[in-house]
Amino acid sequence: MTTTITIDDKTYHAQLIEAADRLTKSGRDGRISKDDAMELYHIIRENEVYTDLEKATIAYIRKNYKWTKAADYLFRTQIRRWATSKR
Repeated sequence: MTTTITIDDKTYHAQLIEAADRLTKSGRDGRISKDDAMELYHIIRENEVYTDLEKATIAYIRKNYKWTKAADYLFRTQIRRWATSKR
């Protein structure tokens, strides 16, 4: 069962939010790097389905956390490839 967290009256995937918090506060420049993006991606892949809750959470993370351009591109590419392979 997925643990959730509520932010501004909306429900999100707690593990993804906690990972984004940890990854951006680890003493680096505060941005999600390529390695960080892959960690988020692997959390999503654990359940073999990219759920609506995970999609909403990633949208929240993309809007409220800073990503490097390379991390953003890598994450989107990985999700796209995975979705294509599921068809």
